[in-house]
Amino acid sequence: MTPVVETLSAVVEPVETLSAVVEPVEAQGFREAQSPHAQPQSPGGQAQSQAPRGVLNLVIGERNGRSIASRQFHQGALRVLRPHYLDDSGQVCYVVVNPGGAYLGADLYVLDVELEAGANLLLTTQSATKVYRTPGSFAEQRMTVNLAENARLELLPDQLIAYREASYRQNTHITMTPTSSLVMAEVVTPGWSPDGASFRYEELRLRTEIRVDTGNSAELLALDNVLIRPPSADVTGLGFMEGCSHLGSLLVVDPRVDQELADCLHQLSAGHDVYAGISLTRTVAGATGLALRALSNSTGELNHLLGACTAHLRNRWYGQQPLNLRKY
Repeated sequence: MTPVVETLSAVVEPVETLSAVVEPVEAQGFREAQSPHAQPQSPGGQAQSQAPRGVLNLVIGERNGRSIASRQFHQGALRVLRPHYLDDSGQVCYVVVNPGGAYLGADLYVLDVELEAGANLLLTTQSATKVYRTPGSFAEQRMTVNLAENARLELLPDQLIAYREASYRQNTHITMTPTSSLVMAEVVTPGWSPDGASFRYEELRLRTEIRVDTGNSAELLALDNVLIRPPSADVTGLGFMEGCSHLGSLLVVDPRVDQELADCLHQLSAGHDVYAGISLTRTVAGATGLALRALSNSTGELNHLLGACTAHLRNRWYGQQPLNLRKY
């Protein structure tokens, strides 16, 4: 069975092969993603000149055992709520808010997040990211993340929902050190359509590039591409989404990632109603990545799986309790 998706560059020792979720973005898409602040391109290839609809810059530092915002800036349709501390670990939680409620055609959102040495951030969203019809041009989010020595980021947004005739691109560039830690999870689901059918959106491109700063250069650890184009092929069948409609992803980069952890998360996934597979990346300067991909017909089931995985990591590495963000 030929997969429609290639999960990561430099993947080694897969625990289980997950059939078909993504395919590599073509060369043009790769070039577009090199500069996170380049002008967005229309489907016809012409640059659009409008300013971003929302901008958010957040710098987190560590002071006396607690993480705080040392710099914060927002403009347009992006905000963060006041910080929360969910336990006594010193980890700060920020919630990103889009007052506009949804992404529309030609919308561009730019987020820059920086964690100083020893900082610890949980970043989530207030609600699902909804992408509505995008006539004329796609909606886009560009996010740049920089993690300093011993910094820790948990990036756990609510689900991404693509509605009928929606096109969306998400480019995430992460640079970290060999001692920093990253956990990011995401669920993608098709939105409601008048005829009740799934996959009425035009295109989803989700590209995540993770580099490790070795001191001499920022060496590529993983390149994760998701490209789903329902109009170009039947994405519901074998070799594609395997009869499922929802996609869940978990990316973990940490010096403590190893085959034993992959096996443990694989056993965890067996207790959920999903098709799941896990792969390890190569190791760069002591840091190793892990990718979990899961298919289901339920947002709730994928959230339960990803929540169980993140809860395992929080308890195993930091002695923290599972998350209960209570957004509604």
